[in-house]
Amino acid sequence: MKTTTLGIALLSLTVLPMTSCKKKGCTDPDASNYDSKAKKNDNSCIYPSSTTDNEVVQGRITQNTTWVNTKIYELKGKVVVENGATLTIQAGTIIKGQEGSGANASALVIAKGAKIMAEGTSSQPIIFTSVLDNIELGKLSGTNLDVTDNSKWGGLIILGNAPISAGNGDTETQIEGIPATETYGAFGGNNPNDNSGVLNYISIRHGGALIGAGNEINGLTLGGVGSGTSISNIEILATLDDGVEFFGGTVNITNLVVGYQGDDGIDIDMNYAGTINNFAVVHGGSTDEGLEIDGPEGTTNIAGMFTLENGTIKSEDGRGSGSDFKSKAQGTLNNVTWEGYNMVVKIRASYSDTTSCTDKEDAYSHLSSANPTLLINNSEIISSATISSLLDVYTKSYVVSSNDICTASAKQTALNILTSSGVTVSPTKSISGANLSSFSWTWLASHNKL
Repeated sequence: MKTTTLGIALLSLTVLPMTSCKKKGCTDPDASNYDSKAKKNDNSCIYPSSTTDNEVVQGRITQNTTWVNTKIYELKGKVVVENGATLTIQAGTIIKGQEGSGANASALVIAKGAKIMAEGTSSQPIIFTSVLDNIELGKLSGTNLDVTDNSKWGGLIILGNAPISAGNGDTETQIEGIPATETYGAFGGNNPNDNSGVLNYISIRHGGALIGAGNEINGLTLGGVGSGTSISNIEILATLDDGVEFFGGTVNITNLVVGYQGDDGIDIDMNYAGTINNFAVVHGGSTDEGLEIDGPEGTTNIAGMFTLENGTIKSEDGRGSGSDFKSKAQGTLNNVTWEGYNMVVKIRASYSDTTSCTDKEDAYSHLSSANPTLLINNSEIISSATISSLLDVYTKSYVVSSNDICTASAKQTALNILTSSGVTVSPTKSISGANLSSFSWTWLASHNKL
């Protein structure tokens, strides 16, 4: 099936009237309607594009299918690879998502029991982007979208049979953004070694379409994905919500970089129990956390712990915070650096008795127990400020007053723990963090954003 939808949409744009001071028009020489006399761009540019030859894909994929790198594939709505089917994507393939929100948001969904075999290379990455991106076959990037262009389509969702800790003791639940009536949205199970396929040298750009009030699709969503799945060399760029969100599961990731997300760089929920090795988060513009980490939500599969190692998390403008360890977060960080933040480490505490400051289970209790399950080791905050000003222990169980003794005591204890475990503050970097050379193939590196 061929489509000329994008060409029609673009041709419907009209040039704004010329003002009395400067003529408006298309000032981009690469555009087909370039106006050499225009002095101010009016966003009417029309780009020569192969999108008139895009192969539009919609609905369900029920049998083994291969997408080749001699075509651009265009996602219309939710494209679902169903249980038992494998989608193979050749190195260098470009996939573009159509615009749309809510039920019409475009996304590629790999359902439980399905597989994606997407193996790019450093010179031929597989690129997921928007139909508005003028990237062409054989190119690594377009020229008309930048880090501020997000929510232009949805994202990539992979669902598996690995353990999760959902609410009410559930071992299976529905991924956010997909109605409960759609069975392909289910994830979670009892197979930690579950295999959903391979992702290697994948760049996911300009996603995060709105699917409900305050709810957007992440760049990459991993729900109950097992350790039999191989994920490495992943870039998430300019998504409106989280770069990558883990809902439980045991999958490991090597070489992950997230840049210019609207919410969290890496978000961990439902007791994710895998390892993320060599990762970077680059904050710029409106954003929330570099890391947002929760623990189990229910009473099942509560023992799993994450590992985050060899990471670099930095803010260009001080917005957001470096990391937020929230309800029952448990796992280990090692060799991680934070740079450019006014607030770096936030740790949630809860109290059953605020007179004696009796702790309930929360991130702080996991950090401060005799046998801690939340550990931050051999890491560094690059700043001229004091570690005390960069650390916050907070609570949601009551309103904290300026003389609150519980959180004040907890903060001092947390400071002592972090200092003794090798967390340092220095105006210059002294530990390695991530190996950024691993990301030389990415859009971020080619645009000097790392």
